[in-house]
Amino acid sequence: MLLELHPDNPEPRKVQQVVQSLQNGGVIIYPTDTVYGIGCDIFQQKAVERVCQIRQLDPAKAMLSFLCKDIAQAAQYAWQLDNDVFRLLKRNLPGPFTFILRSNNMVPKLFKNRKHTIGVRIPGNLITLALVEALGHPIFNASLKAENDEEEYLSDPTIIYDLFGNQVDWVIGGGPGGQVPSTLVDCTVQPFEIIRQGAGVLQ
Repeated sequence: MLLELHPDNPEPRKVQQVVQSLQNGGVIIYPTDTVYGIGCDIFQQKAVERVCQIRQLDPAKAMLSFLCKDIAQAAQYAWQLDNDVFRLLKRNLPGPFTFILRSNNMVPKLFKNRKHTIGVRIPGNLITLALVEALGHPIFNASLKAENDEEEYLSDPTIIYDLFGNQVDWVIGGGPGGQVPSTLVDCTVQPFEIIRQGAGVLQ
C-alpha cells in the first residue's frame, strides 16, 4: 500500500499503522535524508530475510545497518563507545552518515557478521525518526536500488510503488528522495576511515 506522510509533521495515526505492521513482521519502504530505504523491525527474523532477499544481500557478508532514534539507542547495540567515537557521532548526527561500530550481544543473531560490526544511522528525516521512535527500537535498513542496476537509486515513491508494491507491505511517500547515499565511516579503526564518500561532509 502507498501511504503519504507529511515530511515535516508525520501524522501519528499513519505512523502507528506502519509501526503495527512492522511489529507483525511487515517490510516497508521509506524516505531518509539521503536515498529511499527498505527495512523492517530488527527482531523480526523472517522480515529481515525478506529484505535481504529483495535486495539480494548476504547477511554474513553485507554491511547491514540499523536506523536509530538517537545515539543512546545506537549505543545499546555497540560495544562501549569511547570518547572519540561519541564526540564524532555527536557532531554529525542526525545526518547523512552511516557509522560502523563494533556490535555487542544485543544485536540479533542474523546480523552478526564475521567482523562483529554493525552500521548505525540516525537520519535527519522526521518520518524515519517518527517510525523508529514509535517502534521503540531500531529498524533494519538497506538502500533501495533499481533492480539490476547497483548505481541507480529510486527516488519517486510512485515509481517505487509500481516496482515494489507487491513485494512489501507499505511504501511510504515523503517527497522525492536523493541520489547520493550516506557517507560510510569506519569507527573500528584509528584514525577513523571514510570507506565511501556520499552525502554530507564529516565534521
